[in-house]
Amino acid sequence: METHSICELKETQQRIESKKADLSGSTFTDVNLAGAAFNDVKLTGATISNVCLGCARIEDANLSGLHVTQANLTGASISGCTMTGMTIDGILVTDLIAAYRSENPNAG
Repeated sequence: METHSICELKETQQRIESKKADLSGSTFTDVNLAGAAFNDVKLTGATISNVCLGCARIEDANLSGLHVTQANLTGASISGCTMTGMTIDGILVTDLIAAYRSENPNAG
C-alpha cells in the first residue's frame, strides 16, 4: 500500500473506522481516543507518552520488550501472563512471586 498524502484532522470531532489500513508513522497529539477499540493492530516500536490509560484493558497482547517508566500503576492488575524475564526495578518478577509464595504458602 503506497502513501500518497497526509490526511490531517485538526480541531474536529468525528469517529474514524479503519480496516486493513497502513497508518504506520502516524502521530496523534492532544487527541481523545476514549472508548476506541484496537483489534489485530501492530504497534511495534510505538511510543506512548503522557497518556491516560485508566480503566484500559489489554488482552492477548505481545508486550515482549515493553518498557514502562514513570507510570502510575495504582490498582493495576496483571494475571494469566507469561512473565519470564520480566523485571520490576531490576528484580525478576518470577523471583518476587516465588519468594512471596514461599513466605505465604496458603496465598493464591
